[in-house]
Amino acid sequence: MRIQDTQLKRFVTDSGLVSRKDIDAAEKIAAEEKRTLSEALVSSGVMSEDDLRRVESYVLGVPFISLKGMKVPFEILSLIPEPVARTHNIIAYKKTTDSLEIAMLDTADLPAIDFIKKKVGLKILPRLTDSESMKSSLLQYQKTLKDEFGDLIAKETSALKIISENGDETSGEDLKKMAEDLPVVRIVDTLLRHAIIQGASDIHIEPMENELLVRYRIDGILHDAMSLPKHAAPTISARIKVLSNLKLDEKRLPQDGRFKMDMEGQKVAFRVSVLPVFFGEKIVMRLLREGRSGYSLEGLGFHGQALERVHSATKQTTGITLVTGPTGSGKTTTLYTVLDILNTPEVNISTIEDPIEYQMPRVNQTQVKPEIGFSFANGLRSLMRQDPDIIMVGEIRDQETANLAINAALTGHRVLATVHTNSSSATIARLVDMGVETFLLVSTLRVAVGQRLVRRITESKESYTLSANERADLGKHVDLDLILDTLKKEGVVKSSATWNSIPFYRPAASEEAEDGYKGRIGIHEVLRMSPAIKEIVLASGTADAIEAQARKEGMLTMVEDGIYKAALGQTSVEEVLRVISE
Repeated sequence: MRIQDTQLKRFVTDSGLVSRKDIDAAEKIAAEEKRTLSEALVSSGVMSEDDLRRVESYVLGVPFISLKGMKVPFEILSLIPEPVARTHNIIAYKKTTDSLEIAMLDTADLPAIDFIKKKVGLKILPRLTDSESMKSSLLQYQKTLKDEFGDLIAKETSALKIISENGDETSGEDLKKMAEDLPVVRIVDTLLRHAIIQGASDIHIEPMENELLVRYRIDGILHDAMSLPKHAAPTISARIKVLSNLKLDEKRLPQDGRFKMDMEGQKVAFRVSVLPVFFGEKIVMRLLREGRSGYSLEGLGFHGQALERVHSATKQTTGITLVTGPTGSGKTTTLYTVLDILNTPEVNISTIEDPIEYQMPRVNQTQVKPEIGFSFANGLRSLMRQDPDIIMVGEIRDQETANLAINAALTGHRVLATVHTNSSSATIARLVDMGVETFLLVSTLRVAVGQRLVRRITESKESYTLSANERADLGKHVDLDLILDTLKKEGVVKSSATWNSIPFYRPAASEEAEDGYKGRIGIHEVLRMSPAIKEIVLASGTADAIEAQARKEGMLTMVEDGIYKAALGQTSVEEVLRVISE
């Protein structure tokens, strides 16, 4: 049962939780966008989702429970399977002889309640809880997996010792049998499953002299996950090769492959690279979560003038939008988010990528194959004959691809692409170095977006204000006055605020994250091709001259955007400087 709009309005009005003006504004939004009043109140920032749940708990008479700091016995927690708990945000936390109390974020999820009732055969007592309680409780599944992980690996790897005695001399047929043996299947499946739950972006399996080291890259940082016995290497390698459809008996040359795994209704593609090293074969797997959608530019970290510039560029029917940054800086995610905004029935979207990282509905995605001569340039040339409105080029690597992209923009197409450079201003210099004519570049380039990813700081954080010495040191990297002015313009701080009154935060260890960071957010700089910058480019100006002019026109650099987000409490100053200095 959900709280009705009339009930919600009456309660929040009488309680004084929300002003009459804000309620009227939310009602107007709800009517225009055909949403409920509760959704409008949350989207406008007047109430948080947890505030709304507390109101719902009071009005409907459903008890509210906080699970923060509560250790739920595993025998009770496991009454609800982990996939169901994560999908429906439900936790079992208290059991009697004839009833089970469950904490939920949505007590109107009747199918989930009915499923649990049939599974456990007990009376179900739903309770409302908050997001932080749910998050910390779901982590208890993860910790249980960690606890069991070592025991499972130790048990299964002992079984591998017998079947991998021959080492490198094992034939391809024997390797195939080993790869299908139950112990190695369990080990690899556990490694992959654990990586998905941990939110890893990459898995590294590295043979050492006396052990096999498994590492996960989480939020851009590599962490040791497990050390396995050396004898497990051949069978684990064979198992991953079988999954990736690679040659089992080829151990001298690098190989690349791909496979998919379905977990908790989430499809994850693994891009596999096998490389011969001194002690065997190193395997790196990139995890690509498929079917991702619902991203917004705001959710990626764009705000203020930068957000307006990107939105303005996407609304134009021709021209190029470039995104730049090193590998792993989120360029592809940004481009897919823009494509998601542009993806309507009225347009034909075609892409040429290497590799296709996320599959998108209604988008014609093409994978380059250099080994058979199908390059970005060849693919782009073919796309032009497919009547596209919007084209995405995975990466501009050479003059031919750059010129084809420019010509596509000149002939009435909207082009999205990435380039590997360190900043948005360097992108222009890089394209000129490739041989692109400056007069064509200034006519087609709309915006160049430079970006990096910084780790998000968790709620367990320590606040402090910048000392005079810290401000002086920071002033060597950024324009503090510009950042403060931006914070004021966007209404983040009061117009009277100074750096003495704005809190910053340091990470603190917690159950959620040992190092105080969880997840990542983008820091950006968005350079618009203004008349003044056009003149600099046509006069063969340097990247420094282009950046200087862009800053005069109000552009925040990536490091300045990072300090802005640190002032919002989303990350730390140390994390921003670490990422930018890499």
